[in-house]
Amino acid sequence: MTTTADSQTPIIDGAAHAWVVNNPRFPLDPGIATCPENMPTIDESAEHLIARMATFGIDQTVISHVCYYGRDNSYTAHCVNAYPDRFTGVGLLVGYRLHSPDDPANPARLEHLMREDGLAGLRLSPIYDPDVEWLNDPVSYPLWQKAEELTAAFNIFAAPHQVNQIGDMAARYPGVNIIVDHYAMIDITRPDSEGFQPLLDLHRHPNVYLRTSLHNPSGQKLPYRDMWPYLERAYDSFGPRKLIYANDYELLVMKDLIPFFTSQDKEWILGRNARAVYRLD
Repeated sequence: MTTTADSQTPIIDGAAHAWVVNNPRFPLDPGIATCPENMPTIDESAEHLIARMATFGIDQTVISHVCYYGRDNSYTAHCVNAYPDRFTGVGLLVGYRLHSPDDPANPARLEHLMREDGLAGLRLSPIYDPDVEWLNDPVSYPLWQKAEELTAAFNIFAAPHQVNQIGDMAARYPGVNIIVDHYAMIDITRPDSEGFQPLLDLHRHPNVYLRTSLHNPSGQKLPYRDMWPYLERAYDSFGPRKLIYANDYELLVMKDLIPFFTSQDKEWILGRNARAVYRLD
């Protein structure tokens, strides 16, 4: 087992995608994909992920169900059940090109996904509906009520103007662990008031975590130094127990380059937080 610092805490990648091409058991269908114009031509299978994890020194990975499969979560469930010591996953069910947020079957679908398929929760992506507010619409409450009952984790991929919706649902459903993806796609060239400050304000909710992936907001290549001041401010606001590392190619940045993380901080950020939030054993 690879460990952080001198502890026995495993290193856990908080987000990776997995898929297979030309596999009749897990067909890629542009008709239900949420990204039908961007379908892959090569595999990124569970076995590929495991090989990359060995290269980077990663013990476990949270598979974020990929857009190519849409609401068919079969392959992510397969990965989790075939390699339960290496993976957990979050699925896709509700939102853009998926099931409508007001579909009364959504709570039962979530329960099946977690109890039968072994996933830890969902990824909700209101960013793809920038002009439609459904994340905190009352039609979504039954899904969140079921999520709270199941102690689910919800990854939220949102735009800056949707951050307040995340705070609303975090307050309504404190039993749902919420992980904000990609810094809510803040534009670091814009004033804080237009994105980053509302994101920082989410620290007041005990159930909100921030994924530390730096690459999307950054305007630079690795090691994304233009994002380091924003990471430090997030660290100061959320604390090390509310940050979750993700993306294998950023591991060395988070583990060896960031100057303000202590050894104990890294235990939480690189593994312990994800283990608790996604219920990894």
